Amino acid sequence: MFTLLIKEIRSFLSSLIGYIAIGVFITGIGTFMWLVPTESAGSNVLENGFANIDPLFILAPWVYLFLIPAITMRSFSEEKKTGTIELLLTRPLTELQIVLAKYFAGVVLVIVSLLPTLIYYYSVHQLGAPKGNIDTGGMWGSYIGLLFLGAGFVAVGTFASAISENQVIAFIMALLLCFITYIGFDFISA
Repeated sequence: MFTLLIKEIRSFLSSLIGYIAIGVFITGIGTFMWLVPTESAGSNVLENGFANIDPLFILAPWVYLFLIPAITMRSFSEEKKTGTIELLLTRPLTELQIVLAKYFAGVVLVIVSLLPTLIYYYSVHQLGAPKGNIDTGGMWGSYIGLLFLGAGFVAVGTFASAISENQVIAFIMALLLCFITYIGFDFISA
């Protein structure tokens, strides 16, 4: 199982699409957090007036709606399209181990995309007056929540990839299902 996990992570990071997806996530979040002046209060760190990185946790789920389906779209659909799923199923792995390896590979890639955002925390920590005047507990709690949201999106994306042979269709299905799970319950409760 560990070998398949490493293979999935390497296959994502060996392609240019992996670095582009993570780079778009980091630069998109950074641009909206630090550079773009906005009308709504609290969406630009420098205009905010107090030390917090709430814009990261407001924007990241929306960027994850596109990033995570891009990460997971090829997990099973590429195996089916190239015919290597049969070869994978003949390995001494159970179906559960195969699914878990592909799922955990997606979660590891979400963690890899989140790690560079710790620079934003350090920057706001240094910019605070007095230095270090930031709600660290709330920030770590928000990071854990964002990690769980990403893990849920990976599960949905892996499911969409498992039921489709085409990567584009898997991406679109994962995008729609993630959107429904993220926003749909708000509409139901209203």
